[in-house]
Amino acid sequence: MVMSKPVACSRMYNLSPRIRGLWDALFVPASSQSGIKLEIIAHAAPAPLSELWARPDLGAVFMCGYPFSRMPEAARPTVLAAPVSSEAWSLDQPLYASHILVASTGPVNAVADLAAARWGWTVRDSQSGYHAARSYLAGRFAGTMKQMTTVGPLLNPSGIVAALKDGRIDAGAIDAYAFQLLSMHEPDAIDGLRILATTEPLPAPLLVAAQTLPVDITTALKQSLVALHETPEGAAVLERLGLRRFSAVTPSAYDILPQRADDADRRLGIPW
Repeated sequence: MVMSKPVACSRMYNLSPRIRGLWDALFVPASSQSGIKLEIIAHAAPAPLSELWARPDLGAVFMCGYPFSRMPEAARPTVLAAPVSSEAWSLDQPLYASHILVASTGPVNAVADLAAARWGWTVRDSQSGYHAARSYLAGRFAGTMKQMTTVGPLLNPSGIVAALKDGRIDAGAIDAYAFQLLSMHEPDAIDGLRILATTEPLPAPLLVAAQTLPVDITTALKQSLVALHETPEGAAVLERLGLRRFSAVTPSAYDILPQRADDADRRLGIPW
């Protein structure tokens, strides 16, 4: 049964109460312009994201591309759109990357030091906090990282940041867009950290809706999102979130993510 109010949730990027408020403000014009009433929810950590993504009343919810790509096509939620960041690494497309972060005064000073670093990771179904780092390392140190140690799960970007600051890890990867939001709105949170490297841009997390929603509802939401930047109100909320616009994407664009993850498994030669 379809709920009267599909839910909207930006949990993946709810990095602070202030940032969550900005996302809530974005869902308001997306809802009004589509004519679809959305119930905005938090689904706050540590509630598993997998439980959120399994809800039958998803209306506009951020989902990581990696678990999306691993789902059978028939079971995948409906794709609405993906964000286009104003940062250069987005290439003005619905792409994102991961920043490899280290402490400014920590033991890692160069990329070469990463082979023996203590690595933190978020969760194993995260592209930005797990698979991006493994692919990056596989491309540089394949078969040579026998002394590596890892710490995880650290759950989310905030967990990586905290572990770097208290010295539990030497390096960790976080979503470059999450880092952008922290830089814009919570700079104290990343004080003392620096970006050592940035991974290759790949398809960004996407807003999805439940398959059970009628097509006219998902179509209206999709059209509202991709046109949001064309209105003054929409452009203003996007700018506060460091976004140029939302862009339509195809499910097949995400097929590259499990391919890269499986390749990294083969080339790294170590359990992680």
